[in-house]
Amino acid sequence: MSCNTQKSMIDKTVVEQLDIQRYLGIWYEIARYDHRFERGLVGVTADYSTRDDGKIKVVNSGYENSFEGKFSQAVGKAKIPQPEKAPAKLKVSFFLFFYGDYFVMELDKDYQWAVIGSSSDKYLWILSRTPKMENELYTDLLTRLKKRGYDVSSLIKVEQKPL
Repeated sequence: MSCNTQKSMIDKTVVEQLDIQRYLGIWYEIARYDHRFERGLVGVTADYSTRDDGKIKVVNSGYENSFEGKFSQAVGKAKIPQPEKAPAKLKVSFFLFFYGDYFVMELDKDYQWAVIGSSSDKYLWILSRTPKMENELYTDLLTRLKKRGYDVSSLIKVEQKPL
């Protein structure tokens, strides 16, 4: 029996409460794990708003390689499959009926920053309501993520324009 499984265990628990109305609006991507659908993007934001059908409209945007690069935007939708039982476990889709997990794992009491994960340990984001995050807060979030079992050395800091 190997003890490797113990080492790869990641704590993906989510916050108990999520007021989706407070969560709506623009979030700036402070750091992320690299993945092909955001590769090379800077100035990345996520804008969440309500749709007429009760789902959430998701608009992710950024610039390719530099702020002078091509503007890229992806529009999708999100839903909360179990709002009473697991309000912080959302499903997000940018491709027809294919939904991915969006887990709100850490959230500021004033909804000023959030840490987003998934059922897979290959996705991780640190988001903020402002384009810059205080170093002390960022370091604190990295410590929390390390305790959860994430490899924080793989996080890419996202370049943002100052407001």
